[in-house]
Amino acid sequence: MNVPAWFADVLRDQSLSDQQLVQLYKHYELLVRWNQRMNLTSLRPGPEMVLRHYGESLFFGARLPGTPDSIADIGSGAGFPGVPIAIQRPSLRVTLVESSQKKAVFLKEVTRELTNVSVIAQRAEEIQEEFDWIVSRAVDPSEVLKLIPRLALRVGLMLGEDDIPEVKKRSDIAWSEPVRLPWGDRRFCVYGCST
Repeated sequence: MNVPAWFADVLRDQSLSDQQLVQLYKHYELLVRWNQRMNLTSLRPGPEMVLRHYGESLFFGARLPGTPDSIADIGSGAGFPGVPIAIQRPSLRVTLVESSQKKAVFLKEVTRELTNVSVIAQRAEEIQEEFDWIVSRAVDPSEVLKLIPRLALRVGLMLGEDDIPEVKKRSDIAWSEPVRLPWGDRRFCVYGCST
């Protein structure tokens, strides 16, 4: 499969192999196709969609501290940030948690060739597994933080600047310094560990 030059160019700073670019582009093609039938993203196909969904997820995943064995992507939706992280870090076991059955069907279809990914089609509150990290993007941070420390001791969130003060109120979590996404839209990655 040939990856269009524009797609590879948008992700050029992410240190990806040709195989990883192909895997990401396959996800992108399926996302665009399925999005015509169901609402997976409000962004239109093209460079902005690739940067916002794939670029941000890869940036987030590259900064995930340590060498975890497993993460759970809470409210995975169309697979962000979990699918790009699974492609970026193939030794990592990634579980996509999505309560919407339609979105879970999409996730199962789009990850069939990714052996390090599984999909759980239920609410995160019902899960009994434990993970090294839980991560989330575009989900209410307070809902994700309710899952600490039951599902994992460590949490990574992609959130807006206005959400940071609320998140930092959790005194039972030691937070690292927020990392600004480099695309100038006041969005940050924050990582924390239960104390």
